[in-house]
Amino acid sequence: MKLSLTALLVLAPCVAAAQDRPLTSLPYTPSLETRFIDRSVDPCVDFYKFACGKWNSLNPIPADQPRWDVYAKLGQENQRFLWGILDATAKQGAGRSPNQQKTGDFFGACMDEAAIERAGAAPLKPTLDAIAALTRTADLAPLMGRMHLASSRGSALFEFGSSQDFADSSQIIAFASAGGLGLPDRDYYVKTDAKSQEIRARYLDHVASMLELLGDSAAAAKAEARTVMDIETGLAKASLTRVDRRDPYKLFHKLTRAEVLELTPSFGWAAYWSAIGLPAPAVVNVTEPDFYKEVERQLASRPIADWKTYLRWHLAHAKAPYLSSQFVRMNFDFYSKYLRGVTEMQPRWKRCVRYVDGSLGEALGQVFVEKTFTGDTKARALAMVNQIERAMETDLNQISWMGADTKKQALVKLHGLVNKIGYPDKWRDYSALRIARGDFLGNVDRAIEFESRRQLNKIGKPVDRTEWQMTPPTVNAYYDPQMNDINFPAGVLQPPLYDPKMDDAPNYGNTGATIGHELTHGFDDEGRQFDAKGNLRDWWTKKDSDEFTTRAACVVDQYAQYTVVDDIRINSKLTLGEDVADLGGTLLAYMAWKEATKGQDLKPVDGFTPDQRFFIGMAQWACGDERPENKRLNAVTNPHSPDEYRINGVVSDMPEFARAFSCKAGQPMVRADACRVW
Repeated sequence: MKLSLTALLVLAPCVAAAQDRPLTSLPYTPSLETRFIDRSVDPCVDFYKFACGKWNSLNPIPADQPRWDVYAKLGQENQRFLWGILDATAKQGAGRSPNQQKTGDFFGACMDEAAIERAGAAPLKPTLDAIAALTRTADLAPLMGRMHLASSRGSALFEFGSSQDFADSSQIIAFASAGGLGLPDRDYYVKTDAKSQEIRARYLDHVASMLELLGDSAAAAKAEARTVMDIETGLAKASLTRVDRRDPYKLFHKLTRAEVLELTPSFGWAAYWSAIGLPAPAVVNVTEPDFYKEVERQLASRPIADWKTYLRWHLAHAKAPYLSSQFVRMNFDFYSKYLRGVTEMQPRWKRCVRYVDGSLGEALGQVFVEKTFTGDTKARALAMVNQIERAMETDLNQISWMGADTKKQALVKLHGLVNKIGYPDKWRDYSALRIARGDFLGNVDRAIEFESRRQLNKIGKPVDRTEWQMTPPTVNAYYDPQMNDINFPAGVLQPPLYDPKMDDAPNYGNTGATIGHELTHGFDDEGRQFDAKGNLRDWWTKKDSDEFTTRAACVVDQYAQYTVVDDIRINSKLTLGEDVADLGGTLLAYMAWKEATKGQDLKPVDGFTPDQRFFIGMAQWACGDERPENKRLNAVTNPHSPDEYRINGVVSDMPEFARAFSCKAGQPMVRADACRVW
């Protein structure tokens, strides 16, 4: 039934009000929604607009979002479901389990805005006093160690943690990485175009305003902001670009303890390691040695007053989202409103649900799994994964451009892949984490420190290959090249992304292509450099490596022609891995679907053939829209291409799509120089 504009305007307040109520169950949207299709568009001219053309009118970007698409909408529905769980748990008294107590009290403390307002900036006083007491550069290390333990929003000066040894993925070693910036990327500090200069000017104003909230005069804060900018600009210029960081060899510089001390003699590493509770490590992977040379240069040349200013800013920056409304609003105005174009702050409940998920994700995730994720869904998803892996094996065996020696190693890697579906086999133990009902920032700090110490305690120990990097309610998935595993949380295996009520065609197009996408990451320009065990090792013959590079260059050239916003084009060297995975994943899903339905008498549905339904399902995961400001930011920071090109770019390379929709040579969705890697 069609609604008139008047009816839509009348209904809008009711819809908005409904968004501010918890959900008791997740709503159902099919994985192929015919209402989103714009039949006035020729699919051979613009398939994304054909499949998703009516999404935006039915799902306009909410005022509190930088973008709005199928993933974001499902993510919000999962949030609203978790809100109901947390709201009930927070109000419950006796009889709660330890995890219910922690998640409920964390949420309750976060929702207690009156207490947070009364506290103002007072929770920062102990650390501000410690910064004020600094008298020499040599005293920075222990204080920075304590600050790093309780900071999850970027760390002052550098990042220090743990990860798998690139040369021996079975072991965890210490990692020292670049960091210390307040803007989203190093490019913001070095680009000279008018917009970048404008952003830097606004950033200076923002830093000064935050320092004024800490009690500094306007004149002093303005000068201090310039000091912060000078320090961060030096760090940015010494940092690798995002494209360079896609090359794992550029991030692998395993140094002995003595070499680390020699690289940065002005920093008191012994005091730092003592402050974070870590025995001095024998080796550290210093991901960017040139960055640490710049750290040393600045430590040796700057007065302690500069570092006190810098640390005060980074403390306020890290804690602003958890403080009183002045800090929250100022942080929102710059990072969300100005940089991303968001017009309204998210309601308190959304932020609090997100903080609980980020701090106690597996405690909250257990409940989410129990209420939303059935064993049948897990079994069906795993069956689809297995089918797509068999398609990958067939593809590897048949591929013409790869030689026998490389194929053999590729198959070893494929057969060594581990599939993680829904949730961890072993839930995280939060018993050592103290959560207090009336102490929101204290809860945040303790939760961050709990996780920091958990990560640091891994150093020198074998890898736990059962661990997950995403919480169960997360609407996302990932491939880990060092674990050689693909991970699909329960949150992403919900309608409309995975729809047990729908036929195989759109499910393979949607979730199947996502599975294929993650699987292909093991063989993209970055993932292919790791072997079956997750070690950084060249297992390719030179001939096959050169052939891969040639095929990948086709994808780079293709996506470099697409415009993101205004005159900004895709940085296709940054998006290469995701673009290769999009194309390879869709091809694998198509092959797997054909094999899974072989011999079946598939009929058209809603006027679309089974092949057309596969591709429409594949496109509709990406239906959405994005604010221009967010597009501009993502053009610098996001390794994924914009959604429309993740669809049109893929199908224009696939003759299977052209056959499905009877597209002709020369039409926009039929590339004459089609790319194919896998």
